[in-house]
Amino acid sequence: MTGLEWAMHRGMGALAEKMGIEFTEFSVERSVATMPVEGNTQPVGLLHGGAYVVLGESLGSMSANLAAGPGKLAVGVDINATHTRSATSGIVTGVCTPIHLGRSVMVHEIVVSDDQGRRCSTIRITNMIKAMPQD
Repeated sequence: MTGLEWAMHRGMGALAEKMGIEFTEFSVERSVATMPVEGNTQPVGLLHGGAYVVLGESLGSMSANLAAGPGKLAVGVDINATHTRSATSGIVTGVCTPIHLGRSVMVHEIVVSDDQGRRCSTIRITNMIKAMPQD
């Protein structure tokens, strides 16, 4: 099963689905997803800062879970974002790459760009790796 097939089978969760996030590429080394600006804006028409963070967390957490492997669970313990531009239309694209893939901690950087390829937000997420809970 490819990484993208794994992600589609697992699902992104209800929030990511409501926000229109779609994975287009998914592997341990690089994951990519898009999100529409429309429907995810502040009252003044700018993409909501929290929407950037949801896109980043969706990519970073799912990527960490893929890298952790079977029987393991990645749980977000820290996330931060710096917004440097505001998207007002179209779609934004998040590109997630690992900074550190350890046995107990993983760190990913997500760069979110607008339709013109301009960086809008830089997000870093840290995930703790745990054993999958038993039912």
